[in-house]
Amino acid sequence: MVIALAKPGIQVTLIEPLQRRVEFLYEVADALGIKIEVVRGKAELVQGAFDFVTARAVAPLPRLKEISWHLIRQGGSLLAIKGESAANELAQLGEGKLHEINLDDIPVSRVIQITKAG
Repeated sequence: MVIALAKPGIQVTLIEPLQRRVEFLYEVADALGIKIEVVRGKAELVQGAFDFVTARAVAPLPRLKEISWHLIRQGGSLLAIKGESAANELAQLGEGKLHEINLDDIPVSRVIQITKAG
């Protein structure tokens, strides 16, 4: 939703397995006046090819990569929003780059980026 608000000209597709949450996401999008697509299903079963796949609080990084890698176009990236364990998860996976975002009065945000060759 935040990406769709910040960049209204791009296509944003959300994946959500629970129908009640799918309905909620569409209600919020309508209330905010933004256009999104919501696909009901688990990421590992959804078909598609995207430039970026983002995830927050889904699974440890190796598992997240396993369930979402097929969704990323060649040259695209997985952007995983992680907590304090980000560096450890990155080391465990052995690939990717850690971005730390520091803003005044806001706790540090950590995003791991893994780019698919291509």
